[in-house]
Amino acid sequence: MGRSNLLGAWGEALAAEYLRKKHYRIQASGYRCRFGEIDLIVSNRAYLVFVEVKLRKSSDFASAMEYVDFRKQDRLRKTAAMYLAQNPTPLRSRFDIIEIYAPEGLNTAHPQINHMEDAFQ
Repeated sequence: MGRSNLLGAWGEALAAEYLRKKHYRIQASGYRCRFGEIDLIVSNRAYLVFVEVKLRKSSDFASAMEYVDFRKQDRLRKTAAMYLAQNPTPLRSRFDIIEIYAPEGLNTAHPQINHMEDAFQ
């Protein structure tokens, strides 16, 4: 596993643990289909949530959320539609973004986690 893959897996694990503490259940991680990938799919009593995790050292250049542009949102919507076709649910769905800022990468003792619920439609 390359360094960026290792960092990505670490960021997704941090996000999953953060969401578990907020009483979400992990339904899938790294869900892939021909349209793209969704980092985490979680649920609570009301929602099935498709989560994009963005890990950055800092927000100096741009916030992590700014990397989820219109094209990325479109891919996430199509991938979510495929997941829902394969896994029907009565829950409403939404898209969240979790930004993780880790200035020291894997050595960051206390990464900053920002959770943006219903980040886009």
